[in-house]
Amino acid sequence: MRPTRTVLTVAATALLPALLLAGPAVAAGPASPSPAVAPAGVPAVPASSVGDMSDDDLRVAILRILADEDSGRRVIREANEALDNGTTEAMRSFLETGYPLAQAEDDQVAPFRILADPDSGRRVTNEINALLDSGTPQEIRQWLETGYRLAQAEDDRVALFRILARPGISDALRAAVTEAIEGTPEEMRHFLEYGQYEIDG
Repeated sequence: MRPTRTVLTVAATALLPALLLAGPAVAAGPASPSPAVAPAGVPAVPASSVGDMSDDDLRVAILRILADEDSGRRVIREANEALDNGTTEAMRSFLETGYPLAQAEDDQVAPFRILADPDSGRRVTNEINALLDSGTPQEIRQWLETGYRLAQAEDDRVALFRILARPGISDALRAAVTEAIEGTPEEMRHFLEYGQYEIDG
């Protein structure tokens, strides 16, 4: 890792609580992309479609965004504000422009949150650093949607093999680790976070 990147990572770790708790003006960092350009992967609704939606349809579309477990803090906050306002104009404005901008801001914070996690592995860290060096907002969004899962799975598989290499590992733990390695990325992550601690040895 280059010295400048090390400094950035340390600074990100120190400033992460402020970034997460700050209002939009502080947390935004670089200027958000133009409202006309939605980040890649964001299921932005075409303006013509939103204009034809009834109030109930607009509300359902926003509720679906809130139900998405990957929705970030600003997206959730602004989606709730649009619903609380309840007017057709507020809900349409959020879907047409507010949502892509809020998603872009959340995407700026997410890489630093991942870097600040002491459990982030080598591949995850390397790919985030590469994105922060030269990645576009669209590339960051795509990585968060697909690349992160793949990088995390590779790091988790390495972590599982390290457990297998421990001296004196019990047969029960060895069998559980072997099963986890053959499982899905989500199963490997769950085992590392919870499963391994439920097995004696």
